Amino acid sequence: MRIETVAVHAGAEVDPGTGAVTPAIHPSTTFEREPDGSFPRGHIYSRSSAPNRAALEACLIALEGGVGAVAFSSASAATAAVFQSLAPGDHVVAPMDAYYGTGKLLREVYAGWGLATTFVDMTDLGAVEKAVRPTTKLVWAESPSNPLWKVSDLARIGAIARAAGAHYVVDNTTATPILSSPFKLGADLIVHATTKYLGGHSDVLGGIVVARERGPLFDRLRTLQTAGGAVPSPFDCWLVLRGIRTLPYRVRAQSEHALKVATFLAGHPRVERVHYPGLPDNPGHEIARRQMAMFGGMLSVQVKGGAEAAMAVAAKMRVFTRATSFGGTESLVEHRASIEGPGTTTPANLLRVSIGLEHPDDLIEDFTQALG
Repeated sequence: MRIETVAVHAGAEVDPGTGAVTPAIHPSTTFEREPDGSFPRGHIYSRSSAPNRAALEACLIALEGGVGAVAFSSASAATAAVFQSLAPGDHVVAPMDAYYGTGKLLREVYAGWGLATTFVDMTDLGAVEKAVRPTTKLVWAESPSNPLWKVSDLARIGAIARAAGAHYVVDNTTATPILSSPFKLGADLIVHATTKYLGGHSDVLGGIVVARERGPLFDRLRTLQTAGGAVPSPFDCWLVLRGIRTLPYRVRAQSEHALKVATFLAGHPRVERVHYPGLPDNPGHEIARRQMAMFGGMLSVQVKGGAEAAMAVAAKMRVFTRATSFGGTESLVEHRASIEGPGTTTPANLLRVSIGLEHPDDLIEDFTQALG
């Protein structure tokens, strides 16, 4: 079945009792037992499982081609659960360029817990291989990475992880299941911020981990979900499922628009550099062509003149909204280094840009007037 059909129907069956085409929201926290004490309908208490969460997990299993999924109240909670599945003394290989919160968790939370991490440039396969230790239990990749949108060779990193006997996790938030299939490239787990493209409307917070196979790692994640309690609400799950119905068409349109905007910016005299894998001179272009269906809706631009010049450009924008996050229908721009704060490695003159569903000519015109 094609992914457009999966996106519409997975986890969204017609209600057998009412015939309702749109799934119902089930806010109940508890569920009736049978006289013999059994729970034949599968739910006991909503921290353990709930109808809307089960539907969302089933949908992501179908979209990514996995066998199990564990939904969380945020992507940070999902990421934290993956790291909590390890033990003190274990070692992680992680990307230098990745969502800031991932590195923050590893440096400021799990380092004190006894988890060791080596941060490397994931586009340098030699550096990835060199970073592996006998205690390496997990290799984490994010491609395209945030906010420089570097493209890593996911299949070759997967081979390094397998040779080390380590679990391989890919954050597929930016590419989405529409553009990339990490399980086909060797991933054991796929992580998504459902807040972004999956929800797609900037109105829901969530995260999910999808597993290629069942086993002790998946069981550990399920325990961390239910015992830890960082679960999404029924309404949040319903919103993400609603967003997924249009996911293929949104992502493709955003990718088309992003390529047009990036091409324009690459030729602008006030632009120092554009980070977008769809540009032919991008270092990751050929790998992206090989492992992605399109190049995605995210780009970053470095403005000549430093941080003040970049902030001034963002201040003049009229169609783009100055806001954090990405993947929604509206185009967003943000000065990323000031959001990340002290310790950031993001260039001071960089603006991160999330391309929405507006007409690309309007987005280009907005950049034209803002750049002056």
